[in-house]
Amino acid sequence: MSSSSKRALVVGSTGIVGRSLAAMLSRDGWTTFGLSRSGSVELPGVTSVRADLLEPAALTRALADVRPSLVAITAWMRQDSEAENIRVNGAVVRNVLAALEPAKSVAHVALMTGLKHYLGPFEAYGKAVMAETPFRESEPRLDYPNFYYAQEDELFASAARNRFTWSVHRSHTVIGFAVANAMNMALTLSVYAAICKQLGRPFVFPGSELQWNCLTDVSDADLVSEQMIWAATHPAGHDQAFNIANGDVFRWRWLWPQLARCFELPWEGFAGAPRTLESQMVGMESTWRAIAARHALVEPDVGRLASWWHSDADLGRTIEVITDMTKSREAGFLGFRSTPASFLARIAQYRAARLVP
Repeated sequence: MSSSSKRALVVGSTGIVGRSLAAMLSRDGWTTFGLSRSGSVELPGVTSVRADLLEPAALTRALADVRPSLVAITAWMRQDSEAENIRVNGAVVRNVLAALEPAKSVAHVALMTGLKHYLGPFEAYGKAVMAETPFRESEPRLDYPNFYYAQEDELFASAARNRFTWSVHRSHTVIGFAVANAMNMALTLSVYAAICKQLGRPFVFPGSELQWNCLTDVSDADLVSEQMIWAATHPAGHDQAFNIANGDVFRWRWLWPQLARCFELPWEGFAGAPRTLESQMVGMESTWRAIAARHALVEPDVGRLASWWHSDADLGRTIEVITDMTKSREAGFLGFRSTPASFLARIAQYRAARLVP
């Protein structure tokens, strides 16, 4: 893309990847707009746009003057069933792209999804026929309804109609900086550690025996952002789906003690059965308020910080989950991250923001 056409719209700019991507695009010289329901993204060089993604008319008005060449869709809305996930999250992609059609400015759309593409939705997680690990982009879709498939289909239909290129980015658990995000392991574990310290408890691994012992991987939010920008600006990234993970692998039995040292806590590994965060953290709202007051933290509502259910889902798996990055590397994207460094950097970022002690 020429410098004159470097206008970008990040949908979900307050989220764990959207925030990273909007900041990165702005630093790289893009005229950057961040779209969210709250319109509250506060990043240097990023213009906030406020609109409800499920209100087409309002969305069209809000985006009338944006005229982006690059659109990155990083938002999703969790619903009570996969049928509702499909209806709502398919509409998100459809509404955004329809709102941008009149200006005919879009050259590339990057859609972020995830490994539920291979694992199935939450309500049938790992129960459908699964791909062989490590997961590869060439695997066919599962024979089960999945909102990621619905989002892809909306993307493909709009791309064919409007003649823009596209890319799909399938991340694993994302390690990044965001607040009030439904899937945020780094912040969730940081909050959990602070509560353990307050109560004099050890830092207990909450997940399954298989996850404690098997190899796995995660995705740094900045790395996901880098791949999305690369795919938009390099022909090898056009009209392709790519996995995106850090590129290293680890076992939780190796990483957990490192996190415990960072939090200055004794730790315990898997011992007989999962000890879930949801069960351990029942009734901890008042404990967190006391921690927030004691350390002058900016958020006393633990529900805006910790997503116990999501970290339990990831750490409690009874199946192997690991990602193949060969396709991306062969296409020319060679970015990587150290997973321990990703976690430690985010923990430091949350501490600096006075979100955790």
